[in-house]
Amino acid sequence: MNTLTTSFVSRLRDRDETAWFELWQVFGPVLRGQLTKWGKGRIGAETVRDLTQETLAALSDSIDRYDPSRGARFSTWLLAIAKHALGDEIDRRMALKRGAGRKPMEFDERFMSNAAAVEADDVYEQNVFRAKVYAAIQRTEPEADFVQFQVYRMRVFDGLTGKDVAEQLGISEPTVSRHLHRIRALLRRRLAETIATYSFTEDEQREALRAGLGDDDSTFDDALRDIYFRQSQLLQQDEAAASAAF
Repeated sequence: MNTLTTSFVSRLRDRDETAWFELWQVFGPVLRGQLTKWGKGRIGAETVRDLTQETLAALSDSIDRYDPSRGARFSTWLLAIAKHALGDEIDRRMALKRGAGRKPMEFDERFMSNAAAVEADDVYEQNVFRAKVYAAIQRTEPEADFVQFQVYRMRVFDGLTGKDVAEQLGISEPTVSRHLHRIRALLRRRLAETIATYSFTEDEQREALRAGLGDDDSTFDDALRDIYFRQSQLLQQDEAAASAAF
């Protein structure tokens, strides 16, 4: 693993609550969407949230034993644990119907071998990748100069022209261009760090380039805008499901 991933794994192993909360924030919505899809209406939103928590807790407990040489991506390993959690919940419900007890869930090294056999569809893989990118954007905003980030937001996410941004903020168009350049550079650094932190394989590391988040500024902005809005929609759906449950 790279040093960023190793550092994050160490925080999880040391029971750092902020590291676990990072997993919940970044990948919780993706997992809940996948569990809901698998559940096919058999499990409610509250159970989905419980299973998500169990999945991430299991990941935290066993992540330091992950062997990248076995070829499983972070995303598919996470999916294997979630699938096991859902299967255990269904088994528990069936056992209750039969009047039997519940067999305790076991989270162990089986996930290392099972992960390679779990088939993750393109939608899930894209959701996991977009979650990493969205996390990088969220980490960039509080670090950046407020006006500079607003320029990037208005120009790229809101689709305004450089002239419109300049007029609304009372700055010159060359200043708009300079702010865009600075925020774009900062975003690239945070993207590289975030993707590296939550990636186990070289293939995961190359996802950013395949998604258009490379050196070309125009392509980078277009790709980032698309990812931002798609992930925002997923988060809105997740919040709506949570509100309906509670």
